[in-house]
Amino acid sequence: MIRAIAFTKRNIRRTPFQALAASMVMFLTFLVLQIFVILAAGSQTSLRYFESKPQVIAFFKDGISSQDISAIENALQQEGRVTNTKFVSKEDALQIYRERNKNDPMLLELVTASILPASLEISTQSPQDLAPVAEILKKEPVISDVIVPEDLVTTLTSVTRIIRTVGVATVGFLMVFATLVIIMIIGFKIRLKRTEIEIMRLLGASSSFVRTPFILEGLFYGLTGTALAWVISYGLLWYFTPFLQGYLGEVKLLPVNPLFMLALLGGSLALACFVGGLGSIAAVRRYLKI
Repeated sequence: MIRAIAFTKRNIRRTPFQALAASMVMFLTFLVLQIFVILAAGSQTSLRYFESKPQVIAFFKDGISSQDISAIENALQQEGRVTNTKFVSKEDALQIYRERNKNDPMLLELVTASILPASLEISTQSPQDLAPVAEILKKEPVISDVIVPEDLVTTLTSVTRIIRTVGVATVGFLMVFATLVIIMIIGFKIRLKRTEIEIMRLLGASSSFVRTPFILEGLFYGLTGTALAWVISYGLLWYFTPFLQGYLGEVKLLPVNPLFMLALLGGSLALACFVGGLGSIAAVRRYLKI
């Protein structure tokens, strides 16, 4: 194996431009793969966050009694669609308002608890249960308004589905392209070294000894390009984290868990070994007749 690795290094040094081209193709393929995986994971986390938050908000009219609130909560808890209810008093609403606008003192001076309505936040089993629960609440005479953020969850579901579909199609195409590039480059090197291979065979070299350096070369291209793609994607994510956190608000996506990135690296390296190995083995079987 040590001699095979030495032959692999020599083959790469002798054709640096082909090695660079193969590594760059693998780099672009796995950079796109990792970006789509990060986007898909982020959108899925965002979707779970908004699905777990109170999805229907009912605002009460002024002067509502605690008995009316309890009666509505008890009625909702009898519904199989409802998973949780939370009453937000005027004082609680003021605290939430102050927390969200703590950087704007002018807005804080203009608002008091008396002008904010009390509300009831309701979580449901699924986004499809939002509309029926909202209709029940709208029939209550003590409720002034009902907000149903159904469009947000629906939009996030659609975006997550699009990211997955486009990601799978794009990455699948790039992996096929990368495999073909590996086959062409390894095949070119086999043809270039045909005389040398024939001499090695005459000197008694085994078939595995001749094939192994070319297979290791394909693995090298895959691992090198993937490792570089992971470093670039992680670096970009780390660099833009302070800017993105302000836009994400309460959704805690950043900073990304290092364990997730390590799992992404491990999965990418395993897939790179498969693609690089498949391309090099296909080239060896096609062009190396020994």
